Amino acid sequence: MNTPDEIFAEAKQLIESAQHPAAAEELRIRYLGKKGEVTALLKSMGQLGPEERRAYGMQVNKLKQDVEALLEEKKNALAQAGQSVRLAAEKIDVTEPGRCHAPGVRHIITITIDEISAIFMNLGYSVTEGPEVETVFNNFDALNAAPSHPSRDMTDTFYITENTLLRTQTSPVQVRTLLTHEPPIKVISPGRCFRADTPDATHSPMFHQVEGLLVDEGVTMGDLKGTLDLFAKRMFGANVRTKFRPHFFPFTEPSAEMDMSCFACGGADPSCRLCRGSGWIEILGCGMVHPNVLKVGGLDTDRYTGFAFGMGVERTAMLKHGIDDIRLFYENDVRFLGQFL
Repeated sequence: MNTPDEIFAEAKQLIESAQHPAAAEELRIRYLGKKGEVTALLKSMGQLGPEERRAYGMQVNKLKQDVEALLEEKKNALAQAGQSVRLAAEKIDVTEPGRCHAPGVRHIITITIDEISAIFMNLGYSVTEGPEVETVFNNFDALNAAPSHPSRDMTDTFYITENTLLRTQTSPVQVRTLLTHEPPIKVISPGRCFRADTPDATHSPMFHQVEGLLVDEGVTMGDLKGTLDLFAKRMFGANVRTKFRPHFFPFTEPSAEMDMSCFACGGADPSCRLCRGSGWIEILGCGMVHPNVLKVGGLDTDRYTGFAFGMGVERTAMLKHGIDDIRLFYENDVRFLGQFL
C-alpha cells in the first residue's frame, strides 16, 4: 500500500492533468470513494497501536483534506473554463444586420369578404351566418325550389343523408333569419358553399358567397336596384354603371341578374378579358323575395315585402384583381397570396 505522501503526489499530478469534469469525478471516486485509496488508509489504522494510530490518523486526514481541496479547485477551474467556451460559442455580433421575416397577410378571399361586408354594414346591414351542413328543407323546400328542380340532383349537390346536405348557397340563412327575426330585417350572410362541380379555371366544388336580405314594409324593386348600384360603385369605382336583366330564381319574383359596365375597357376593346368587347360584366343575381319564402317565416305578404341578392366572392375578387383562374385561391402558393396586402 502506498504511503500518504506517495498517494498525494500521484493524486496531485492526475488531478492537475484532468481535462473534463467527468475525469475529475473519476479521480474523486478513486481516492475518496468507499473503496478509494485514502479510505483504505483510514481503514488500515485499526492494525496500529494507540500512539502510532494517532500520528498516522492526522497524516491521513491531512491527505484527505488536501485531495478534497485539489478536487474542489479543479472542479471550479473546469467549470470556469466550460463557461468561457459557452460564452465564446454564444457570442452575438450586435452589429450584424438582423434577419427579415416576412409578415403573414390575409387571404384574398377574406379581404374580399371584408370589403363586401364593410360596404353593406355602412348601409345598416348586420352580418349573420349559418351552418355549412344544412337541411334539405332550408336549402330547397323553404326556398320554393320544386321537387323536380335540377339543383336537387346528386350530380349537383353533396348529400350527407336523405335530409341533410352541404349547402349549395348561403340562401338557407335567409330562411333561418325569417324564422327567428321579426321585420325589419337587414342582413348579409357570407360563407362557404359546396356544389358537385369539376374543378377548372372558373368552377370549384367549394366556393364562397355573400347573400343579402332586406324585409320591411314598402320595399320595392327600386330599393333593390339603388342598393346594388351603390354597392357596385363602392366596390369597383364611382364611374361604374349597372343594368338588370330578367332571370329566374325559385326564391325571388321578379328575379334579375345584374351587370355592370366594364371598368377595364368600357366596352371599347373587343379583346378585353373581362367583357370581351360587350361593355358589360355579369356580377350577381337578385330579386324580390318570393311570397312563398316570406310565408315560411310566418309573415303577412300583404304587409311585408323584401329583396334578396347573392354574389360569388371568388368571382368578385377575380374581376377586381384580374385573376384568371379560381384554383389559385386554394393552391396556397405564397407568391400569389402575398400580392394582396
